[in-house]
Amino acid sequence: MIVQRSMLSIKSGKKFFIFLFLICLSAGLSAQQQFAKLDHWMDENTKDMGGRTILVIYKDGKIIYNKSVFNMSRHQKTVIKYIARKQGLEPDLNEYTLSSRVMVASSSKWYSAALLMTFVDGGKIRLTDTVGTWLPVLSDHGKGKITIADCLSHMSGIKEPPFKELLKEMKKINNMDQAIRLIATLPMEGEPGKSFHYSNAGLQIAGAVMEKISGKSFEDLFAERIARPLGMKNTDFGRKNVALPAGGAWSTAEDYLNFLTMILHKGNFEGNQILSENSVNEMEINRIGPDVKIDYSPAEAKGLGYGYGEWVDVTSDTGKPGKWATSPGLFGSFPWVENEKHYCAFLMTFYLKNEGRNERYIGLKHLVDESINGL
Repeated sequence: MIVQRSMLSIKSGKKFFIFLFLICLSAGLSAQQQFAKLDHWMDENTKDMGGRTILVIYKDGKIIYNKSVFNMSRHQKTVIKYIARKQGLEPDLNEYTLSSRVMVASSSKWYSAALLMTFVDGGKIRLTDTVGTWLPVLSDHGKGKITIADCLSHMSGIKEPPFKELLKEMKKINNMDQAIRLIATLPMEGEPGKSFHYSNAGLQIAGAVMEKISGKSFEDLFAERIARPLGMKNTDFGRKNVALPAGGAWSTAEDYLNFLTMILHKGNFEGNQILSENSVNEMEINRIGPDVKIDYSPAEAKGLGYGYGEWVDVTSDTGKPGKWATSPGLFGSFPWVENEKHYCAFLMTFYLKNEGRNERYIGLKHLVDESINGL
């Protein structure tokens, strides 16, 4: 009798195990189907985005999608080798992983704006403060009344030269003071706070202000206040003579995702409050009102407004954080936070051809949204 009961127990256990196995198998197949369109998008688009990509999506405390595609042509490899030689680096022609380091260009702006907001949280800076308080050379050239908020939202009113020309000049700069003296001599094209020109000058000024207040370099401040608290072990601003807050960061998919999860969780990362919730909200409010003149806005930002260091959705009520935010880079990096669906994602690529990039990336976001809806 005891043997029969034992046999029945074994049979029941086997049935229960098979039942659990079938449930897990069904869930795995469902997840694969859920992201099938996304997989297809990655496979189809990677060849036009430098030949290699990695897309990582985070939701509900974990990475729910991580796909890398490698399909580099001979020409694309030649381009990477050429760029590496120009920078004095060894070319990296490997498939992207979570720890692959690339230049994220304007995706740096989100990092730098967040760093500035730590000073706001600490009571060291107010967004309404004027930059001439710390940088008298700007006052000497009629730019002292530009506010910190103007710097973060590209509304300084300063007219920069073309990007290549500016970059050439910045390569001659040896420290932050020299960079500010150069910016001080640039002409004005509009009234501060009323003229939007997506550029580099504002965040460079903000970086200089942070250095004056703290007595530390921008690189050290970023490491202390953002990178180390977020476990961003492979992110910095190139460690050159002078940091470029608007576009000089090198980062990885893993590191950038840590930053995005902090933004998604309103400043909190693994139980530590890196930014206040109010600061994150302030960054996500569109500052381009109807009274602001658009002097320059890149094609990739079509249909978006701008907050502090990030492009924001403009379908929300005026004065409230947008439903989603992003800070795409010149070389193709596309990070974003989706507040309504509560996820964040980062697409790492490296390519220069930006024609049609806006439509491609908005299409990608819609696919991710669709995939998230089914979870």
